[in-house]
Amino acid sequence: MLIMTLSSLRARWVTLVGTFVALGLGVTLMTTMGLCLASTLDAPRQRPERLAGAPVVVRGADELRVPSPTGERVKPLARSQAVPVAIAERLTVVGRTVADRSFSVRMESPSPGANAGARPSAGASPSAGASPSAGASPGTRVVAGAGLIGHPWSVAGYGGHRLVAGREPRSAAEIALVADPSAVGRSIEARTPAGPGTWTVSGVLAPVPYEQAVFFSDATAARIAPRIDNLVVLAAPDTVRQVVSATPGLRVLTGDDRRLADTDPDRDADALVAMNALLGTAAGVTTFVSVFVVATTFAFAVAQRRREIGLLRTAGATPRQVRRAMVAEAAVVGVLASAAGCVAGARAAPWLARVLVDGGLAPGWFTVDDYRWPFHVAFWTGLLVALTGVAVATVRVGRIRPVEALREASVDTKTMTVPRWVFGFGLLATGLGLLCWRLLSDPGDALHRKTYTTQPMLLIAAAALLAPALIGALTRLIAWLPAQLPGATGMLMRENASGAIRRTAAVAAPVLVTVALAGSLLGATATISGAKAAETREQTTADLIVQDDDLGPLLDDRTVAAVRAVPGARVLTSATTAVYTLEEGTALIRSEAHAVDPRALTAARHLPVLAGRLGDLDDDGIVVNEEWAEHTVGERVDVWLGDGAPRSLRVVAVLATGTGSNGVYLTAHNAGGADLDRLDVSWQPGADRQAGETAIRARLEPVGLRVQTRDQWLAEQLPTGSRQTRLGFLVVLGIALVYTGIAVANTMVMATSDRVRDFAVLRLAGATRRQVLLLVLAEALTVAVTGAVLGLGVTVLNLLGIGAALAVLSAPAAISLPWPALGLTLAACAAVAVTAALVTTASALRGRGLTGRLAPHGQ
Repeated sequence: MLIMTLSSLRARWVTLVGTFVALGLGVTLMTTMGLCLASTLDAPRQRPERLAGAPVVVRGADELRVPSPTGERVKPLARSQAVPVAIAERLTVVGRTVADRSFSVRMESPSPGANAGARPSAGASPSAGASPSAGASPGTRVVAGAGLIGHPWSVAGYGGHRLVAGREPRSAAEIALVADPSAVGRSIEARTPAGPGTWTVSGVLAPVPYEQAVFFSDATAARIAPRIDNLVVLAAPDTVRQVVSATPGLRVLTGDDRRLADTDPDRDADALVAMNALLGTAAGVTTFVSVFVVATTFAFAVAQRRREIGLLRTAGATPRQVRRAMVAEAAVVGVLASAAGCVAGARAAPWLARVLVDGGLAPGWFTVDDYRWPFHVAFWTGLLVALTGVAVATVRVGRIRPVEALREASVDTKTMTVPRWVFGFGLLATGLGLLCWRLLSDPGDALHRKTYTTQPMLLIAAAALLAPALIGALTRLIAWLPAQLPGATGMLMRENASGAIRRTAAVAAPVLVTVALAGSLLGATATISGAKAAETREQTTADLIVQDDDLGPLLDDRTVAAVRAVPGARVLTSATTAVYTLEEGTALIRSEAHAVDPRALTAARHLPVLAGRLGDLDDDGIVVNEEWAEHTVGERVDVWLGDGAPRSLRVVAVLATGTGSNGVYLTAHNAGGADLDRLDVSWQPGADRQAGETAIRARLEPVGLRVQTRDQWLAEQLPTGSRQTRLGFLVVLGIALVYTGIAVANTMVMATSDRVRDFAVLRLAGATRRQVLLLVLAEALTVAVTGAVLGLGVTVLNLLGIGAALAVLSAPAAISLPWPALGLTLAACAAVAVTAALVTTASALRGRGLTGRLAPHGQ
């Protein structure tokens, strides 16, 4: 048996190479994704930064803790609570205390010669910006704009800040910041929450990697921001805990827990959670594609050997012996290819990690760790798929009597077996059933990236299993027009493609996967983005929108008063916050909320109200959407505000769910301490709009606020996606498509190399070399178009499901098929298929003579 297996492998080396390549690449993908995914499971412990040198830090409550029958439920607060002044005074008895305050600073007119030593925004992850230099560089400038954080000078030493020139700020008009040493003594205009002012640089600091800080004197910082964010206590931790134990919510931080006082204490863990979701989706997609391509490749390899199997059966081989021989060959190829894939995956994983880091999807410290289980999963999965694909394909072949096997070797008959019908319709019913179930139970789930990324897999597999039943008629339809042209090429192309159903289905399968994945993923994002854009356009009716995009201290009461003083202006103020509800007594749910002025809400926004009236919103009311467990107008709901304060509010209106952006609306009284971040300006009837807009721009633009018209603002709100999002899709989609492209070439080479006898017959019948190549080219194009049509059908089915979900959510949108991407995908698949077919055919035509080509296989 072993000798026969090795002899067969030597004789059919093209099939060997084809199956080896398909399986090896598949295992490579699985190993690469597995190693990267495993490396996201454990984040290194984040060390304290801002207050790393403080012995004990007392911090106000930054978590909402709600008891429930199944245990305490915890959610981070939208805005942490301040340390009570009374507690701060009591702690002065047990040791020296230092009040820590943080507030935004905007440099409006930087001085020459200053330096930007740290990363672009406070609290950003290390990979978000360039690493700061060790010291200030001559000839650079002070950082202007937002992202600057103000602190009192007394906390500077706890975070590693040190002076490189000048001295600490002592008077009310002095500051210290990262700059050139020559900036000492110069004046800088800046704006803080207390308003604009001119400050003198008294000292220059060395940059630190975690924030861009501006230090004020302690008294000045207390005047700008009276709230105490953290309190540094120089005393024993147990003593401090005894003092604060009677005040619920206060936290006493020591050791590594002091990182909770940093701007973004969980940035590394959050980054790995996002990476885990991305790589988990990518691993699922690539594993599906790998298994699909490997299984179809091995099944096609068995189908190519029907004549050989018929001869073996005629020579007396039993079905069991045939199956054993085929499985033995698959085992040899499977072990070698899986091992090679594991080795290649070990080298590819670090490269993928570097791509993720360079693209901003992973923290700068992310690397691939030494894990063993991804190798085992990839190796045994690859081997199992190879053996299963061959075993399933040989079950039917081994049962055929010798004469029937020889007859089937010439003509494709009974390509659809009972198991193939059962599994094909089963997967189709499952895929359609999940679509319907989501529409009825949770239509919003259809808009989640993980759902519309994985949903197409069931329908793709169903289409591939049922493809032989459709390909005959479909290829005849596609080839009908070419078959009407003069000459025999079109007719031969139609008959070859429609008659050799197994070969056509095997080559079309990778094209089907490629087109369906590209169309479904890109079409889903385009459709959802279109719905969001239409929803935003419908809901925004204001004439001017003013946003503090840089999160600087510009939208304050003085700014609002200045805008409202413009004749004819109606101003809607908005602050983004959050509310929390305990649904069914067990689930603590956080919902994004907008604290608005109810008197101007209907004039500036057209919200999709299903019940109630927006005009009834007051300090005792709340506007919710229909996703809330309690959304009956007039009923009261128990909520916690963004700062954790409990409230019982009356539902005054219910909004449609939409694409997910229809959040909760409250009054400013229930904003939970959130700052204003947007103004919507509309005009009263008869107002001079042009003069009013000119007046608003003259008052706001000089201080750094952007005033945009409705059309300008809507143009910027188009959900185009960030660079990180696009790179994430490249990881999920690009790798899978590259692999299927290789699979197209691989399968085409296998299919074309098996047609040497056909080419010999054509040449003996008088066909020229050019005519044979033209025939092969036409067949390759036809098969590629056939696979693309099947993939397009899967795409349309998936997008119809998303469109139905949007309609149920009261956010109907037109289905958006990504025609340019589909065209490029088809062109790429066709180019790969044509190139592989022509190269293989040209090589065959330059081979042995016609007599050799007509000889039996294997001789």
